[in-house]
Amino acid sequence: MSTPLRLAALLALSVVLAAGLELLHLPAALLLGPLIASAAMSAANQRVNIPVPAFALGQSAIGCMIARSIPPDILMEVARDWTVFVPGILAVIVVGFALGWLLARWKVLPGTTAIWGSSPGAATPMILMAESYGADARLVAFMQYLRLVLVALSATVVARLWVGPSDAVAAAVVWFPPLRWGDFAMTLALVVVGAELGRRVRLPAGGLLLPLGIAVLAQNVFGLHQELPPWFLAAAYAVAGWQIGSRFDRPILRHAARAFPGLFAGVMAMIVLCAGVAWLMVVLAGVDPLTAYLATSPGGADTVAIIAAGSGVDMAFVMAMQTARMVVVILTGPWIARMVANAQVRQKARRAAR
Repeated sequence: MSTPLRLAALLALSVVLAAGLELLHLPAALLLGPLIASAAMSAANQRVNIPVPAFALGQSAIGCMIARSIPPDILMEVARDWTVFVPGILAVIVVGFALGWLLARWKVLPGTTAIWGSSPGAATPMILMAESYGADARLVAFMQYLRLVLVALSATVVARLWVGPSDAVAAAVVWFPPLRWGDFAMTLALVVVGAELGRRVRLPAGGLLLPLGIAVLAQNVFGLHQELPPWFLAAAYAVAGWQIGSRFDRPILRHAARAFPGLFAGVMAMIVLCAGVAWLMVVLAGVDPLTAYLATSPGGADTVAIIAAGSGVDMAFVMAMQTARMVVVILTGPWIARMVANAQVRQKARRAAR
């Protein structure tokens, strides 16, 4: 198909899938619909390439949306609950990298590829860094985005089952509400500046973290009221979903087909073990169960933010833990991958010496 026809097909399929998922009241329908549509198009060799500026703007808008849900006293909350945050973050990271080590030991994936692929967060930075460190970026991409999809699906189902059906009639979404144009103009400027800084500053996950940090500063220090209407956020979710889904092309699918059972089992084990960490937080620290589950969910911060926003949980707690874990993963990922690679080299040397 020609490029305009591909784009039209992608838009139509995204709307149909998102609308269907919305009818099921899934919190992440606006992300999952475009993601599934893009994956289907890509697998059919009809991939639509998302322009880098569009993806940067989408990431920046989601970063601003996350920031809007973080109250000014978030740092005080983190400091107050550091005995919950530190063990929770470290436990999820240990779970992710331990599973990566097991996948390497069982030869489901090569050593460093397994480590990069099983990191519990920061999917895009992990893929980019993995390639520069000599890992198989295709398998890393497959496992990372498989993790995102499975985590998003499982988290939306858990959120839906936990919240449960309500006798009250859900309020219809007002897609085009009246705007405070001054606030909207300032918000747009914030999104654009954050996107441009994220592209220029060579910081892993900077496209999300920098706009988030700038927006937190702008709203909590300078009093900016962010105006993010539903249609604007829907467009940001769609761009993010298209970018994730477009990674699922035929070469990646063929390359990962033989490893799929092990990868699927590894990701599901990660989800279950992270749910176990959430259960410990509930029992030992009295955290709300759904809040704990989403906070320890090994998905992307933007995906979890979309799910949490529609689930009535403690958004500040969830996003503080997700963001802190993403930063720690980015900082520790290269060191852990090198450590595993060196251990494998030593193991092979010992076997050869025998």
